[in-house]
Amino acid sequence: MAEELLLGVDIGTSSSKGVLTTVDGRVLARADRPHGTSSPHPGWFEHDAETVWWQDFVEITRELVSKLDGRSPVGLAVSGIGPCLLPADASGTPLRPGILYGVDTRATKEIDELTEEFGADAVLARCGSRLTSQAVGPKVRWLARNEPEVYERTRMLLMASSFLVHRLTGRYVLDHHSASQCTPMYDLGARDWAHDWAASVAPGLPLPELAWPTEIVGRVSTEAASLTGLPVGLPVTAGTVDAWAEAVSVGVRAPGEMMIMYGTTMFLVQVLTDPRPHSGLWGTCGAFPDTYTLAAGMATSGSITDWLRGLVGGEFAGLVASAASVPPGSRGLLVLPYFAGERTPLFDPDARGIIAGLTLGHGQAELYRAALEGIGYGVRHNLEAMSAAGGTPSRLVAVGGGTQGGLWTQIVSDITGQPQDIPAETIGACLGDALLAGMATGAASSPDSWNPVASTVVPDPERYERYSAYYARYRELYSSTVDIAHFLAAEHNAS
Repeated sequence: MAEELLLGVDIGTSSSKGVLTTVDGRVLARADRPHGTSSPHPGWFEHDAETVWWQDFVEITRELVSKLDGRSPVGLAVSGIGPCLLPADASGTPLRPGILYGVDTRATKEIDELTEEFGADAVLARCGSRLTSQAVGPKVRWLARNEPEVYERTRMLLMASSFLVHRLTGRYVLDHHSASQCTPMYDLGARDWAHDWAASVAPGLPLPELAWPTEIVGRVSTEAASLTGLPVGLPVTAGTVDAWAEAVSVGVRAPGEMMIMYGTTMFLVQVLTDPRPHSGLWGTCGAFPDTYTLAAGMATSGSITDWLRGLVGGEFAGLVASAASVPPGSRGLLVLPYFAGERTPLFDPDARGIIAGLTLGHGQAELYRAALEGIGYGVRHNLEAMSAAGGTPSRLVAVGGGTQGGLWTQIVSDITGQPQDIPAETIGACLGDALLAGMATGAASSPDSWNPVASTVVPDPERYERYSAYYARYRELYSSTVDIAHFLAAEHNAS
């Protein structure tokens, strides 16, 4: 009998990744494809669904299928950046590029309008989150108002994962977690569409069926199989948003556990047993039917370090080594990492990055370390908001490309005073997808043994005390400069 295998594919902000695994989580093959985002106007971030989402998926699956060597995949799950808005016609053909998650801030007018229409407290209580740039609802209304000819033809509201699921199976379905980020169109307590509010936000738009990420919703069609190389009839799950699949990949499934994802943006997901709405965070359904989550996300993190490397030059390893030689506090530098505004817990798209304390004696090592520290202060700010909501984490697990080298994770632990587990495999959401496929099909009988802890980052008490003084000034720096930042944002947007 041929060995049973699992497939997982994730569509990220700057790359797509896929894995082929055994049913006990051993990675046999992996594939990735880099891609970019388009930004046709300030505050707009988009992906072309055909040339980015679908083309990446096809190339990755073909590469992975070529490594099967006669073995049989028994399940496939996909995830992707989210929440996104991809309007499609009745056949699932995209009508415009997909509008990305909270980094896309085009719908500020609609956020204010819907907040006034439904009431800020009512939205938070019913949906678990306030209306922000992360919410899909305001972007749907933006589409109807600004591109009415597109909206009139729209018959499907798709995200990256549900677009792929539809292309593979013909099913128009969205997982509950992704739907719970379509604020104000989803009722978190009822775990169903808020049909009355959805009719006001998206009149005439048929809403997708709802399912859980561990549910099989269809099978690979003959046409999809011919394009992707996947076997006809392969079971496909409902899919979900990438960060939640990544949390699954590192064992963050029990209440109290939290994932910190070090990537292009910093993202935190904590598992809960019940909803705990907080105006500075996102409250959502979890990846599993018996869980909820609190989530937080910074608008920039790894993208700042990439920006710095582009300015100063040098290889990643060299910059990390030089920054590691700089003492905590970066010799008197303090960075506000709001280079693309900020999401949680500020929800201020017009916040701006600040580097305070610069002298002629500072160099690239100090700048690089100060950037990592600034992001660490942002993590602490979000952890404090989660604790205020009653979601103090029992365990932190660090994932993503930023865990490489060890400096950044050590800085974050020293700033927050919290240890972080580092799993053996940090490939990301695609591994979580493979596990979700295994759970849906019953092939993964021991999910808790998939990705064991390889090491733990332990905070240094003396550095924590030093960083606490800097953190207090970090919080002061935003409040004392916010008016200036908003003025500069308006100038930039008008230019």
